[in-house]
Amino acid sequence: MLLHLLRGALILKLVFPRASAARRRELVGWWSAKLMRIADVTVRVEGEPPSALESGAMIAANHVSWLDIFAISSVRSTRFIAKSEIRDWPVAGWVAERAGTIFIRRDRRRDTARINELVHAALAAGDCVGLFPEGQTTEGDTLLKFHSSLFEPAVANDAHVHPCAVRYERADGSLCREVAYVGERTFPQSMGLVLRQRGVVARISFAPALPATHRTRRELARDSQAAVSSLLGVVPGTPPGTPADPPAAPR
Repeated sequence: MLLHLLRGALILKLVFPRASAARRRELVGWWSAKLMRIADVTVRVEGEPPSALESGAMIAANHVSWLDIFAISSVRSTRFIAKSEIRDWPVAGWVAERAGTIFIRRDRRRDTARINELVHAALAAGDCVGLFPEGQTTEGDTLLKFHSSLFEPAVANDAHVHPCAVRYERADGSLCREVAYVGERTFPQSMGLVLRQRGVVARISFAPALPATHRTRRELARDSQAAVSSLLGVVPGTPPGTPADPPAAPR
């Protein structure tokens, strides 16, 4: 794993600056798939992921682990919208930033315009953009509220949103909770837990795409949540104390 991380760092530093957008996507997909194999996690895909030729594609997924980014990117190279705190993760934060992750300051409502511009540029370049609308991780056996504010870039760019369900299982189909990056676990502790597991399956399931055209961001969040809920087979719920979405900015 350390050698693979080092290889990734060298690629990002020496190859990425000179590579075409298509080559970058190819490298991200290869590196992500290799990381999953090193971690002994088998990725199984259900449904139709966004095609490599599809423009304006976004993925909206539930969030379980830092592995989610690489599991999904091994299927379809994806640039994720992620909280700015990820920058502080050891090694992975630097890798995520150099690989094109779009970091959002959730405490700054004015950050929306900047994110919309970055997403527009990414989609125009043919990149797929992903988001985790729950805003936090779970163990994969529940689904939190999808915050509609995170769908604003999809609406602003008339994107096609692909709802995606992520679930980590043992060989017998039971939930592998050790993979979840939740609670008070530090990133090194989480990585250690992941690497100690054997025969984990990452089940990545896609629902039919939802066009953002003629949908408000709240409708898009609602429809995406319903699709992911159906894929996971869980009833979505909001834990006590979860803040509501901030009022929508004037459009």
